[in-house]
Amino acid sequence: MAKKIKELVKAYYTMWNDGDFDKADTLMHSNIKFQGAMGFDMVGVDAFKEYAKQVGEAFPDLYHATEIVISEDERASVYVLYTGVHKGKLYDLEPTGNRIRYNGATFFTLDDDKFSKIRVLGDRYRLFEQLGIFSLEDSKMNIPNEYL
Repeated sequence: MAKKIKELVKAYYTMWNDGDFDKADTLMHSNIKFQGAMGFDMVGVDAFKEYAKQVGEAFPDLYHATEIVISEDERASVYVLYTGVHKGKLYDLEPTGNRIRYNGATFFTLDDDKFSKIRVLGDRYRLFEQLGIFSLEDSKMNIPNEYL
C-alpha cells in the first residue's frame, strides 16, 4: 500500500506541475474532501478542478517541489516547496508580478486506490507577504464567503 500511495502522490504533483487537472478524475474520488493551502474547504472533484484552475491562472508557472514523502498504510504526508510568479488574477487580487516561494505540507488519505481526502497546509503569512498582503481585510482579494 505504501508504494501505491507514493505513486499516486507523485502523479498528483505531476498533475499540478503540468496543469493537467483532468487527471483529477483518475486520482480522486468524485466526492473527495479537499482543503487548499489558503484554507478553502470543498467537496467533489469538480470543485477541486475549479479551485486548481483559478490557482493555475493566477500562477501559471506554479511548481510543487516535493522534498519529503512519508507514507504508511493508506496515508501519506508530503513536505512541499511552492514557487511561481503571480501573473493572473487571484480572486479579486490583480496580478502583482511578484515571485512567490513558500513551504507547505499535504496530507493524503487513500480509499480504494483513489484519494478520498487531501488537506494542504501552507505558510499563508509568507505567501500573502510576498503578494503584498498583510491581512485579508486590507487586501483587494475578495474570497468567496463559502471558503471563509
